[in-house]
Formats: sequence, structure tokens, C-alpha cells
Amino acid sequence: MTVLTIEKLAATLQPGQAIAGLDLGTKTIGLSMSDLGRRFSTPRPVIKREKFTIDAEVLLSFADKEKVAAFVIGLPMNMDGSAGPRVQATRAFVRNMEQKTALPFVYWDERLSTVAAERALLEMDVSRAKRAERIDSAAASFILQGALDRLSLLGRAALEEPDA
Repeated sequence: MTVLTIEKLAATLQPGQAIAGLDLGTKTIGLSMSDLGRRFSTPRPVIKREKFTIDAEVLLSFADKEKVAAFVIGLPMNMDGSAGPRVQATRAFVRNMEQKTALPFVYWDERLSTVAAERALLEMDVSRAKRAERIDSAAASFILQGALDRLSLLGRAALEEPDA
């Protein structure tokens, strides 16, 4: 397993490969999945966290079933850009996943993704109970959609570059 930048991921992905988005929480892992064209992110059911080995098995089973080519994982930076305890926990999770899979991970700044997800669910008039169930996967979907938009931009830029 390797940690890649979004630019390196763009250079290594093949057409038709889907990627997954993760929002790592203390109690759940929000999950989302791209379409094969990598245009849209769709929330998936959350994974209830138990212990790392079980969480990793569930995540890798999902990755195998869905033919995931890479994971984009939200990096919960503080608003001032500093790294707090949640960033350390996310990096530790990815380091532990390194022992379990060759799939690459990309860190994605997730500041305000949960706020955006909450607003979207409120606009859809989702009840408080349902919002609590869906917020982590909605946040994972926002994280992944940001990465998909960046991949699309990088792909268009590569097409416009003249050959050297």
C-alpha cells in the first residue's frame, strides 16, 4: 500500500477504475463510492467501528466486492491548517492498513465536509435521526466528490498539454 498525492493517483488510474471515499470517525467509517467514469460520488452504508482488524476486514471486503482501485480518506485538519489528534489517528489508521492491502490511499483535506453534508441533508428535509445515520457517509461522499472533481481537472489539463 502506498500513500499517493492526487496527482500521482491521476497518473496511475486506468479508465473504468472506481475509487472509494472514507470519512474516518471514532464510532463509524463513512463510505462512498465513485462510478466507473469517476464523475459522481454515491454514499454507501456506514461501517460501525469495532476494532482495527475487524474494521480493516470489512473495508477490504467492500473494496474487493466493488473492485476499488484506491481510497480517498478525509484528513481532518484544523481550520487554521494545523494537524490535531484526529489527523494523527487518520494517519495511524492508514499506516496500519499498509500491512493489509496494496491499494493506494490519498489524503484529502476534509475541512467543512461534515458541515456541507449536514446542510445538504437539512435541505433534503432528512429527519434528525436519519441525519445521524447518514452524516458520515454523506461527508465521505463530499470528500470523494472533491477528489473526483480534482481528478477530472487534472485529466483535462493533461489533454490540453502539448507533447514535449
